[in-house]
Amino acid sequence: MQEKMLIEDIRNGSEKAFKILYSQWVSRLYQFVYQYLKSESATDDVVQETFMRIWTNRESLNSEYLFKSYLFTIAYHCLLKELKRQINNPSMEKYLEYQNTMATKDDEISDEIDYDTFQKALEKAKSHLSPRQREIFELNKEYGISIPEIAEKLSITDQVVRNQLSAALKTLRNELTGFNAIILIIVFSLH
Repeated sequence: MQEKMLIEDIRNGSEKAFKILYSQWVSRLYQFVYQYLKSESATDDVVQETFMRIWTNRESLNSEYLFKSYLFTIAYHCLLKELKRQINNPSMEKYLEYQNTMATKDDEISDEIDYDTFQKALEKAKSHLSPRQREIFELNKEYGISIPEIAEKLSITDQVVRNQLSAALKTLRNELTGFNAIILIIVFSLH
């Protein structure tokens, strides 16, 4: 089926036409996005959001314009949004610091650690914390909230926050033994 006809059918609400266009473009779009994000889950999110926007705004599709340009323009904006979100994510900042540190060392790294693997390991390790330890760790290390601010927010003393954070860090170090260099960067100091 010709692309212009597919676009017209999509404008009229044809899910079948949308699925055909989707199958024609999804792998190329995925490759484009992945080359920037290097994360399967983030790439999946951007690709899905791109196609969702196309479906949601299908009535404004114009069959006279190249669909490829429209598709990649939307993907580009979704990609920028995701990159901004990642850059503002404290874990990404620490990951990039780690990558930069490792890139400057003479040692060869046999296992490449990717961000998705690190995030999964960190989430699994955090599941071993008590609810209070996890809350304090996330407030301090992921959101950058100081110990006195956490103490005030949770109506506990600074010392209780320090004790809980210290216990959380000890547990995380034990759980993330394969990520020692990364975890040391993440837990570099108490705020």
